[in-house]
Amino acid sequence: MDKASCEFGCRGSKDKIGVLIAQLGTPDAPTAPALRRYLGQFLSDRRVIEVNRILWWILLNCIILVTRPKRSARLYARIWGKEGSPLFTITKKQADGVRSRLQAENRHIEVEFGMRYGKPSLESGLDRLIEKGCSKILLFPMYPQYAAATTASTYDAVFPHLLKRRWVPTLRVAEPYFAHPRYVDSLATVINEHLASLPAKPERLVLSYHGVPEKYVTKGDPYCCQCLETTAAVLPKLNVPKEMVIHTFQSRFGRDPWLRPYTDETLEELGHAGVKRITLVAPGFTADCLETLDELGNEGHEQFTEAGGEELSVVPCLNDHPVWLDGMSAIIREELGSWIDGDARKVLDCSITCPLKSVA
Repeated sequence: MDKASCEFGCRGSKDKIGVLIAQLGTPDAPTAPALRRYLGQFLSDRRVIEVNRILWWILLNCIILVTRPKRSARLYARIWGKEGSPLFTITKKQADGVRSRLQAENRHIEVEFGMRYGKPSLESGLDRLIEKGCSKILLFPMYPQYAAATTASTYDAVFPHLLKRRWVPTLRVAEPYFAHPRYVDSLATVINEHLASLPAKPERLVLSYHGVPEKYVTKGDPYCCQCLETTAAVLPKLNVPKEMVIHTFQSRFGRDPWLRPYTDETLEELGHAGVKRITLVAPGFTADCLETLDELGNEGHEQFTEAGGEELSVVPCLNDHPVWLDGMSAIIREELGSWIDGDARKVLDCSITCPLKSVA
């Protein structure tokens, strides 16, 4: 008898191990109604917007959700694929790739994915793992660098949902892997492959991370430092001189100062300075999305060329590149630790009769 999967007592659990891949989220469709729902959920998160809640509710519901969904829908329409949102399709491929790799070594591991905002939700991903018999779950956020607005917000969704259950699964959370060798090596591989495919070498390589307000960092968020450590770790592995690499932050909004230097201003400055060819890469994004495909690929190209530049290329995110699927799987194995070092579950005798069943 397979002791790692035998049923015990009346609970009928096979004590499988679950992995929940957590991504930020995406709207259901590139339409104004879908964007209104998505932005309403996203911008209502206290981790994302840290301002007076009453004033923000008025601004959000009376102005932002009235004007922004239509514009955002047009932007999403520019990147939407036949199978739907790029972030959704790529995340699904990542989950499928990691699942096949892990199950090739341990068939008692289940892998699901969920979105913090939108569908499928993190909560539904947890439910699917528990329904499959997972009594141990590893939460794997797809954010290499920790930020309260992303990583901690994921915890806000996962922890309360699990605590609603009578039998709460054992939970582990993967630590940020901003300097993990497998992540850094994967990043360097994807960048170097892209650079080698270009007809001419770029004059600058811009590493653009998603920005956060400066006040979030001064309050104790380690995000800025972890982004810098990622850049420092990957630099020696790139096939370009260090002096041509620039570290920037993108996607700011509002009037508060965000982490600098800003990507959009950097692109304009490079164009005005006579730089003709640049390559952009977004190390903090593990899957292509609106911020990489449109903000960098479309808007970034316009900003650079209007300032005098000529060629701008964007390195694809790690996506479902085999080196990253191998790297993700390796990091997950490390995080699972003792759960997979031995048997998934050691049972001396699987024939013990449940007292409740014997009474019946």
